[in-house]
Amino acid sequence: MAKQAAAPKVADATATEATAATKAVAKKAPVKKPSKAAVVVVPAGPDLEQTRRARRILRLLTTRYPDPVLELDFASPLQLLVAAVLAAQTLDERVNLVTPVLFARYPTAEDLATAEPAEMEEILQPVGYYRKKTQIVMKLAATLVERHDGEVPGTFEELVELPWVGRKTANMVLGNAFSVPAISVDTHVGRVAHRLAWGPENDVEGTEAAIAALFDQKDWVSVNLLLILHGRRTCHSRKPACGACPLAEDCPSIGLAGKGELDPEKARALLK
Repeated sequence: MAKQAAAPKVADATATEATAATKAVAKKAPVKKPSKAAVVVVPAGPDLEQTRRARRILRLLTTRYPDPVLELDFASPLQLLVAAVLAAQTLDERVNLVTPVLFARYPTAEDLATAEPAEMEEILQPVGYYRKKTQIVMKLAATLVERHDGEVPGTFEELVELPWVGRKTANMVLGNAFSVPAISVDTHVGRVAHRLAWGPENDVEGTEAAIAALFDQKDWVSVNLLLILHGRRTCHSRKPACGACPLAEDCPSIGLAGKGELDPEKARALLK
């Protein structure tokens, strides 16, 4: 940003007039617009008890789900980006069935961009909305070729400029393909975080900021994966297995007003 111009000297002005003149000049100074960077705006730090609780929860989740990994299979940033797009409204397991065939046939962004649509549709048929997703994958690949020489960019700003790539997908790719500290808030992360009183419901950026404030950056990706796994395996949307949850003593939503299963035996039957 250019240096702000100094306030003009006012030889005989009163103190009040000089102050007014300075303010008038300050108003004319250019204001730098905020960047679209993935920098999480972390709110005021949590108190000691909140931090201790968060660390305890992290230990409990790590014990339940050791060595967490993303359940989408991938071998490169391009493969993860495409798999993430295909996973919209589709189970990861179904995406994992088609991506090996897809990437064997079309290993590069150039190959994906110039594919015969009917051939790609045939490969993607097991995935929901396969015709629309064929169009999306081809357009996404063409944009990568046009803007980035066929490579997936490694910054948040560039990722979210790609078609059909939003905040969640960008952070997923950054964290898991580029090892950049990032928090990807999907439905599972949002649900579990809200039930733990870590973030506002249905507020992606607010939840990101809340989690970021509780954990060190080096733990963001692993915390993210643990919350996804916990949401899928235990803390289900409709009927969470509260009686078999390792976080039961630390969860303010235990029982979920009668919707959660508190009986240990019945709760264990709900685990996935």
